[in-house]
Amino acid sequence: MDILIKLSQFLLSLSLLIVLHELGHFIPAKLFKTRVEKFYLFFDIKFSLFKKKIGDTVYGIGWLPLGGYVKIAGMIDESMDTEQMKQDPQPWEFRSKPAWQRLIIMLGGVTVNFILAFVIYIGMTWYYGDRYVANDSLKNGVWVQSPALESAGMQSGDKIVSIDGKKLQRINEAPAQLITAKEIEINRNGEEQTIKLPVNFVDQLMANKTGGLIAPRIPLIVSQVPEDSQNKDALKPGDFIVALNDTKIDFADQFKIEIEKYKNETVTATVKRDESELKVPVKIDGEGKVGIAFALNLKEKDAERLGLYEISHEHYSFASSIPIGLKKGKDQLVGYGKQLKMIVNPETGAYKGVGGFKAIFDIFPQTWSWEVFWSITAFLSIMLGVMNLLPIPALDGGHVLFLLYEMISGRKPSDKFLEYAQTVGFVLLIALLLFANGNDIFKAITGK
Repeated sequence: MDILIKLSQFLLSLSLLIVLHELGHFIPAKLFKTRVEKFYLFFDIKFSLFKKKIGDTVYGIGWLPLGGYVKIAGMIDESMDTEQMKQDPQPWEFRSKPAWQRLIIMLGGVTVNFILAFVIYIGMTWYYGDRYVANDSLKNGVWVQSPALESAGMQSGDKIVSIDGKKLQRINEAPAQLITAKEIEINRNGEEQTIKLPVNFVDQLMANKTGGLIAPRIPLIVSQVPEDSQNKDALKPGDFIVALNDTKIDFADQFKIEIEKYKNETVTATVKRDESELKVPVKIDGEGKVGIAFALNLKEKDAERLGLYEISHEHYSFASSIPIGLKKGKDQLVGYGKQLKMIVNPETGAYKGVGGFKAIFDIFPQTWSWEVFWSITAFLSIMLGVMNLLPIPALDGGHVLFLLYEMISGRKPSDKFLEYAQTVGFVLLIALLLFANGNDIFKAITGK
C-alpha cells in the first residue's frame, strides 16, 4: 500500500507538470494560428494507451512515462519529421511565423513551469502558513549530524550566525543553504568563528550518509528498540537517557561520543520513564552501538516543555502571502541554480549525486500529505523549467538560442542545420538520461 501511495504521488505530480508545460507551448501556438498535430502525455512509441483527434490535433496518452510533447506543424523537433520539412512552407506552420511569435511559443512551456511554482508557493503560504524554529531561540546550539560538517570543523553546540554572509533567521532553512555554502559563521562558547567548507563538501555529504546535516540540539530519546536489539529488555521507546555510569548526558550527541568509550561493555544508564527515574544495564557492542533508534527531533510540546527552543507559527492573509510566496519561489530558483552550477564543476563531486526517475520517485513520502506533495511539485516545476532552458538543441533552450541568433543577426539557420543540431541535442539528452538513471542503478547496487 505504501508503494502505491508513493507511486500515485509521483505519477500525479509528473503528469501535472508535463501537461501544463506542454499547454504552455500549445496555447500560444493556437493563438498565433499555428497547427498543433499532437498533444501527448507520456511518449507513444509504437502505440498509445489512449488517443482522440479533435480538429487538427490528436490528443493522447502514451505508455512510456518519461515526459510528453506537442508536435507543432513545420517545426524540427524530437519527431524528426523531415518529410514535412521538404514541402513548401504553409501559412499555418511554425516555420512560417515571425521569429517573435516562434520565440513566445518556445518559451511558453518554461514560463508556465515558473508561474506554476510561484502560484503553488503563494497558495501554500496562504493555506498552511509557516511553521519554523527561530534560530535565536536555540539555547543550546545545533546538533551536527553530518560527518562532513564535523570534518570541516563544526561541532555540536555551535550556534550558526550566518551562511555565506547571510544572517540565518530560521534553523529550518539551514540544511538547504548548507548544501551550496562556502563558509559558515558560528558562535562557539561566546566567540565567533568562520568555518570554510571544502570545494568537494557535497561529495563528502554523499559519501557519509546520515539522517541529516544539522538539527536543534535535543536530549537522547529512544524512538525504537528492535526485537533483535541486545537491549530490548532494558530500554523502551520514549525513554530519556540522562546518564551513563556517572557521566551526565544532556544531549544525544554527547551519548554518541560517550558510548565509544565502552565497546563490548555493559554500563549503567540512568533513564527517565513515565515520570520515574530508573537505572538499567545497557550493553554496548564492539562497534560502539546499543541497538536502538533515537529521535532526531522533538514533538512541539516536548521541545517547549523542556525549554530547548520554540516552534513559531505564522498565518498570512492572501494579500500578504503573495510577496512571501514569491520570495520562497525565488529562493528555490536561486538555490537550484547554485546546485546546477556545482554539478557542472567536477571539483565539487556533485555530479555523483545526479539522479534520474528513481531519484525523483524516492523524494515522495510513503504517506499521503498534500502539503508535502505540493512542495515537491513546486520544486520539480522549477527544476523542469531550468533544465528546459539549457542551451541544448533538443530542449526549449536550444530552440530559443537559435531564434535569438536569427532575431539579432537577421539570418535564419537552414533547416538542414537545425536537423543536425536536433540530432546532436537528442544524443546529448539520451547521454544525460543514461548518466542520471545509471547513477540510480549504481547507487541501488552498491548502496552508495
